[in-house]
Amino acid sequence: MDLNLQGKVALVIASSQGLGKAIATELVLEGANVMITSIDGPMLKIVQEELQALGKGKVAQYEADITKAEDIRSLVQFTRDTFGKIDILVNNAGGPPGGSFDNFKDEDWQKAYELNLLSYIRIIREVLPDLKVSGGRIVNMTSSSVRQPIPNLILSNTFRMGVLGLSKSLAEELAPFNILVHTVAPGRIATDRVAFLDKLKAEKMGITPEEVAAQSRKTIPLGRYGEPEELAKVVAFLVSGACTYMTGSVIQIDGGMIKSV
Repeated sequence: MDLNLQGKVALVIASSQGLGKAIATELVLEGANVMITSIDGPMLKIVQEELQALGKGKVAQYEADITKAEDIRSLVQFTRDTFGKIDILVNNAGGPPGGSFDNFKDEDWQKAYELNLLSYIRIIREVLPDLKVSGGRIVNMTSSSVRQPIPNLILSNTFRMGVLGLSKSLAEELAPFNILVHTVAPGRIATDRVAFLDKLKAEKMGITPEEVAAQSRKTIPLGRYGEPEELAKVVAFLVSGACTYMTGSVIQIDGGMIKSV
């Protein structure tokens, strides 16, 4: 299938590692021009070289802290200056710390809000003029917790649900501009973040991370963690010219882990 992504310009947030990097890689392979960004400047340069070596779409990089409004404005303007337009936005961010309600103070809630919800709002606001011209695509990355809260992740559970409400509202508001908005809800994907969460759970339970992973795999009908590349292919479809009559969807990529309908 031709995804019609040749020459499209995508801004992929938090793309120096994990799911963001996998998504950026897939879009480059499909011929899109991709702006990658994170707070890790040295890693961004390495990833840029890796993606450019694929010999497909063009790749640029910009170091930015998405909890800062001025960084977001500079990032979006740099993307415009580099590629001339923005067709696709993939909002993504690292998860907040794990813990239960009693573990967190006001400043912890504020930081999680700024990272996992307010950053999405600000980036969409800055990119929207471009998307209205092109009839663009927005994918907001969340977690399977938007379907089923995850124990010991109250900060993530709270603000990921906020992203879902934002996405559903925007899908209706932006439909007249032919802007399609989707929420992607990963389950247990084999990233450093999931490995870290397995380690935290292991410490709390007094077992090894390998034992935690084995227990988790038993809850997944497909019997394994997903690979970042598997999720990236779904995102590439959602932002492509092959996806034209879907908006407001919540796409679970979890190997069947979430049992609710």
